[in-house]
Amino acid sequence: MRFLPFVLRNLKRKKTRTILTIGSIAVALFLFGLLVAIENGLNAGVDVAGADRLVVRNRISLIQPLPLAYQERLRQIPHVAEATHATWFGGIYQDERNFFPQFVIDTETYREVFSEFAIPDDQWRAFLADREGAVVGRASAERFGWEIGDRIPLRGTIFQGSWELNIRAIYQGANGEADETQLWFHYDYLDESRRWGKGLVGWYTVKVDDPDHAVEVAAAIDERFSNSAWETSTETEKAFAAGFAKQIGNIRLIVLSIGAVVLFTLLLVTGSAMSTAVRERVPELGVLKTLGFGDGAVLGLVLVESVLIALVGGALGIGLAKLFTMGGDPTGGMLASFHIGPDSMALGLVLALAVGVLAGLIPAITAMRLRIVDALRRV
Repeated sequence: MRFLPFVLRNLKRKKTRTILTIGSIAVALFLFGLLVAIENGLNAGVDVAGADRLVVRNRISLIQPLPLAYQERLRQIPHVAEATHATWFGGIYQDERNFFPQFVIDTETYREVFSEFAIPDDQWRAFLADREGAVVGRASAERFGWEIGDRIPLRGTIFQGSWELNIRAIYQGANGEADETQLWFHYDYLDESRRWGKGLVGWYTVKVDDPDHAVEVAAAIDERFSNSAWETSTETEKAFAAGFAKQIGNIRLIVLSIGAVVLFTLLLVTGSAMSTAVRERVPELGVLKTLGFGDGAVLGLVLVESVLIALVGGALGIGLAKLFTMGGDPTGGMLASFHIGPDSMALGLVLALAVGVLAGLIPAITAMRLRIVDALRRV
């Protein structure tokens, strides 16, 4: 710590270069933070998927329905604690750009299966009592300024017509990764009013009594409905969500690839700045060695300078990314969540630290190996 003022004076010597180097690192870490937030949003369903839940869909495709009569048959399979169903509605609120997920649900079982969504009991009872009632997530309610009691219109795309819904409840997720953008309403309301597909649902979610029986139950479900007119494909909710996310692309690979390019670029920028700084101070380093500074001390001074630049830039970039994500989803509802967790922020700082060490290592070794005679010749 006693050499820190000396390091700071060196950084102030070329203020423009120091500011630009810190700025380049900050921009790179800001982009890293945004990529992480986007990946978190696209994989939100994977991260919060229940280990004790299975998704049962039509074997042909997710867009092909299943009979409502399957629900009772699913409950009869050993180790199945409950079975609920949902159907994608796909309505438009005011404008096509106002995208948010809407599901028609089985109101008797949905809350039991998806217990991670917190809903006040009085609001849930009001929802059950209103055939045209709806439950909305906190994020969507804040986005559109909805409150309990509001009546909202949805224009059907899959199920044609105008659908009027009364907001009776607002749910919140158990953690920051939960999807708080959804809207749910009664399956009975849809089934009675739609012109086609009566008695059909989109998919089932089955809750098993023990996650260890998940594979066994999945096989039993598909076997029960094999060779029927509506064959099924059953998988864990985590696998289902991961497969759905992969339809967009391998986001993790994209993030890692861009991250590698960013890291390499930072190494070049910071390494070049440190190499230039060491070359400019060769005579001073020679004087320091003459005064008794050992090779290790000189190595440490240069490394500390490099690490300090990287950490300041990294902290600034990650901090700006965190502030940006606190403003909510910038895509208008395409991402279930948009946030940077503490682990990701720590990873960003570790990357900045690694850049500082790697970029400063060669200039520091060069300074350490510098001979006093050669250095003093430039005085």
